[in-house]
Amino acid sequence: MKPVLTKAVFPVAGMGTRFLPATKASPKEMLPVVDKPLIQYAVEEAYEAGIREMIFVTGRSKRAIEDHFDTAYELETELEAAGKHALLEVVRSVQPSDMQCVYVRQPRALGLGHAVLCAEHLVGDAPFAVLLADDLMQGQAGGPGVLKQMAEVFARTRSSVLAVQEVPLDHVHRYGIVAGHDMGQGLVDVQHMVEKPKAEVAPSRLAVAGRYILTPAVFERIRAGGRGVQGEIQLTDGIAGLLATEKVLAFSYAGKRYDCGSKQGFLQATVELALQHPEVGAEFRDYLQQLNVV
Repeated sequence: MKPVLTKAVFPVAGMGTRFLPATKASPKEMLPVVDKPLIQYAVEEAYEAGIREMIFVTGRSKRAIEDHFDTAYELETELEAAGKHALLEVVRSVQPSDMQCVYVRQPRALGLGHAVLCAEHLVGDAPFAVLLADDLMQGQAGGPGVLKQMAEVFARTRSSVLAVQEVPLDHVHRYGIVAGHDMGQGLVDVQHMVEKPKAEVAPSRLAVAGRYILTPAVFERIRAGGRGVQGEIQLTDGIAGLLATEKVLAFSYAGKRYDCGSKQGFLQATVELALQHPEVGAEFRDYLQQLNVV
C-alpha cells in the first residue's frame, strides 16, 4: 500500500545567530549532538515515518547540508580500501538508496511561512510534513518517533496534525499557542491559534512544537495571511486560516523535545543523548559521576 505521507519540508535557511560564532560559516543545522548533526536526526525521524522525499529550503552558506546528504566518493573509497567497513556503512546510511533529497532556496528571510511557500512547487497537491531541525524530538524508549506517531493520526483522520506540548505560562510568548475541544487520546480539535501571544491573552498553554503534518490547502492560506508577528509571513497564521474550512488537530506526542535552537537545550540534548549512546554512554556516565553531577 502506498504511504499516505511521502514528502517532508525542512526549513533550514535561518542564520543561527544564537550560536555565533560557531554558525558564522557553518549552518546551525550541522551542529553535532554526539556524532550526528541536528538535521540528520530530523531526516531520520521523517524516514522512520515512511517519508522518502526530503525537501530542504536552504539559504546562503548552507551548502554543507547538501554535501552531508550527498555521496562522498573519496571518503567511501578510502574507508573501503582501509577495510573500515563499519565506518563505511555509517557514511552510506546518511542517505539510504530509496531516499531522495531536493533543495530550493529561500531568497529572503521572510519567516517560516514564507520558507514553506518556497517548497510549494515541489510539494504539489500532496499532504506533507514540516520538521524544524532546531527541535530534536525523541519518542519514548522503544516506541515510535514523534513524526511517526503523527503520521498514524493523519492516516486515520486525514486532517492536519500539529505536535504540541504544555509549556509554562511565562513561555507562551515564544510559541504558536492553540486551544480547542479535547477529543481524548492526546488529541485536541483546534478552534483557536495565535502566534507568540502575551501571557495575559494566551488561549492556553498548549504550544506547537517543531513538527507539522499539513494539507496543501495551507499554501493559499499562508499567502492570504500576509505579514504577521515581527513583520514575517507566519506559518501559524496560515494554519489558523485553515480552521475556517478544515479540521486541524493538536497532538500531545509521547516523547521528549530538546530546544536545540537555544544553548541550554542543545547542551541538555548533548548530555542526555550521550548517556544513551551505545558506544560512549557508559564511559561518559562514569565521567559525570566523577564530577558529582549525576
